[in-house]
Amino acid sequence: HLAYGFWDIALQAPEPTCCQCLTALALTTTPSWAHYTKFIVAEVDGAPAAALCAYDPREAGMPMLLQAFSELANQVGWSAAAQDALWSRFAPIATCLSDEHEEAWIIENVATLPAYRRRGLTHALLHHALATGQHKGYPLAQISVLIGNTAAQQAYEKVGFTVYDEKRHPSFAAVVGEPGMKRLLRPL
Repeated sequence: HLAYGFWDIALQAPEPTCCQCLTALALTTTPSWAHYTKFIVAEVDGAPAAALCAYDPREAGMPMLLQAFSELANQVGWSAAAQDALWSRFAPIATCLSDEHEEAWIIENVATLPAYRRRGLTHALLHHALATGQHKGYPLAQISVLIGNTAAQQAYEKVGFTVYDEKRHPSFAAVVGEPGMKRLLRPL
């Protein structure tokens, strides 16, 4: 619901540069949650319209993202100072990131292009991701939402998620423009 995302804040680069970095991150050998293999994409008439990532936090969680990002930084030749600056910009965001519940199948990065909204794509993707987590034997699913993103929260609640907890922090609010994040859980 915002015109920018966490990567825009952390990378502080023009959109084409951000897209190049995220493409490279999706292609690292480290299978983090940002890796292309963790995403489910909905197409309309052969064009990508919506997507989300779903993953086991032990296999693709935050430690793997940090490793994948290190791999990316080495590939593109970022200096240690450039990496430190990026993580400094990311630090306020990290204050409100949801903890990965140890028994949960994680779903994140849900997005639908504006032209394809209100067609049930998010609903279908969520059901597919939930079925995958259930098939893999997870007792719970987890998803996070920015406080203030009412439309997304309602979409998640429509498929059975309920608010479990939230985190708020003034530094998060200062850089993101919202007070924090909510973590929602759903039995599988």
